Amino acid sequence: MLKKIIIVCLAITIAALAVFKIAGGRKKEAASREVTPERGNISLTVETNGTVKPRNRLEIKPPIAGRIEDIMVTEGSRITKGDIVAWMSSTERAALLDTARAKGENELKKWEDVYKPTPIIAPLTGFIIKRNTEPGQTVSSSDAILVMADDLIVKAQVDETDMGKLKKDQAAVITLDAYPDDNIPGVVEHIAYESEIINNVTVYNVDIRPLQKLKLLRSGMSADIKITVEEKKNALLLPSYAVNEGRRGSTVLVKTGYDEKEPRRIKTGIDNGEMVEILEGVSEGDIILVSADYQGEGFRRFGGLPGMSNNRSGR
Repeated sequence: MLKKIIIVCLAITIAALAVFKIAGGRKKEAASREVTPERGNISLTVETNGTVKPRNRLEIKPPIAGRIEDIMVTEGSRITKGDIVAWMSSTERAALLDTARAKGENELKKWEDVYKPTPIIAPLTGFIIKRNTEPGQTVSSSDAILVMADDLIVKAQVDETDMGKLKKDQAAVITLDAYPDDNIPGVVEHIAYESEIINNVTVYNVDIRPLQKLKLLRSGMSADIKITVEEKKNALLLPSYAVNEGRRGSTVLVKTGYDEKEPRRIKTGIDNGEMVEILEGVSEGDIILVSADYQGEGFRRFGGLPGMSNNRSGR
């Protein structure tokens, strides 16, 4: 009887060990994910928002006080420097013509030929963004009868922490809130040399010039801007969670055989938070292991390779 009990106990123990071994193998298999480096495009961008504004906004004011006789332009009209945009009569001419008009058309024509109106000239090339007056209105020399701009640009504000990444002539993409499906190419035209404090944050004004002359642009429109700081085509890429950043540099866990692996130091390039450019250390055929516990949360954040510090160094 005792012999039978011992045999049963041994059978149960062997069965339990087999179950634990199978379960352990499955757990071990599920504990890691395999990823391979792939070729693709990667870019590092700075994103901000801004407002469409004139690069140079100019109010056109009459040289003298008097009455507007005729306005030759409307809002949106493109004009060239030196064009006549309006005609006006001085206060004296307006009074004289009103008196002549009361005496008849011949008298009026006589004084119109003798006493010519004053032209108002466009001071620069651009377009009209606002028409403040209409013919017949009386104005002073301080009244703006028209407002014009030489060009419309997007004025954005960039946090000082991103200023070291920006340079003049970098490519940008502008998306207007009014036209969210249209991506407008642009370029960084100017970066301010003096900062501003907005809501206790230090920012710098950055001017983005659209590369296309678009009729849909209106002064005051809100826009989202994405500035391309760095870009690489056909680069060797790995997901960011597969790379561990430590005090000694960047490393990955490479599968070297069945159930065999080794940490390998790599050299990285562009890192946009989702993908990392691999410059040295691994190739397209390598298999990189990532613990399942880290997937979706970031391998860098939760420890990475044994014995390696997880303090991420800035680039």
